[in-house]
Amino acid sequence: MTRPLVAAHRGGALLWPENSLLAFRGAIALGAPAVELDVHLARDGGVVVIHDRTLDRTTEGAGPVADRTTDELRRLRLRDRSGTLTDERVPALDAVLSVIAPSTASLLLEVKGPGPAVCYERADHGIRAVSGPRYEGLEERLLALVAAAGLESRTTVMAFNPDVVRRVRTLAPGTRTTLLVARAHLEAPRATVDDVLAFAAGLGVTDLGLEHTLADEALVDAVRRRGLRLGVWTVDDPALIRRYAALGVDVITSDRPDVALEALGAAGARSRA
Repeated sequence: MTRPLVAAHRGGALLWPENSLLAFRGAIALGAPAVELDVHLARDGGVVVIHDRTLDRTTEGAGPVADRTTDELRRLRLRDRSGTLTDERVPALDAVLSVIAPSTASLLLEVKGPGPAVCYERADHGIRAVSGPRYEGLEERLLALVAAAGLESRTTVMAFNPDVVRRVRTLAPGTRTTLLVARAHLEAPRATVDDVLAFAAGLGVTDLGLEHTLADEALVDAVRRRGLRLGVWTVDDPALIRRYAALGVDVITSDRPDVALEALGAAGARSRA
């Protein structure tokens, strides 16, 4: 059995304050073969690493990320999962890339937006996407930062919003791209596995990233036939991690990369990088 790539979700959100430099350093020290993070655009055009489009849940601040400058954001303390303030601050993307670059870790970089990312509707043949708003210019900025850090070959750019994926493919056709799909996105249009795969293939992505409860043997086989790499998120239970590995999933994203590595055997967990 080929071992899947283990990605530390937000650096390991159940181990350290999510999307913090502490988390990314910790994930690399653990030997995580990949780290996953989220980016937003600050008011002054800086690229910052934070999951939510508002500051309230994970920082001492409040309101939209996009209303603050990069320097203002970098001064905000992050909360841990219990809500307690820590000494960690909201990092800029270039600071995180400087942590990742000296390692061998791959980067899964999710592009967020200022509003809901997407909804899907039935179409004459399959499904169509109604994309939400994008941060204008974010794709150009993050690709430039990744290139400056020398991480192009180790980076996969991911998004729920198909317009983001299209933009990245236009700007950097050689970059790995992932369309992310949650179960909730597929319920309203009653989309089938074939609908999702046909839509993803039409975008020209290299990878499909699914909420893990959508993955089964039939889906993995169908993804293989399309020539795509398959990732699932977010999986912290060792039995489920081993199950998805046995199904042939390529990337398993986990808030507990330590648990995932132990479940799979750390020595083999890099084989699909």
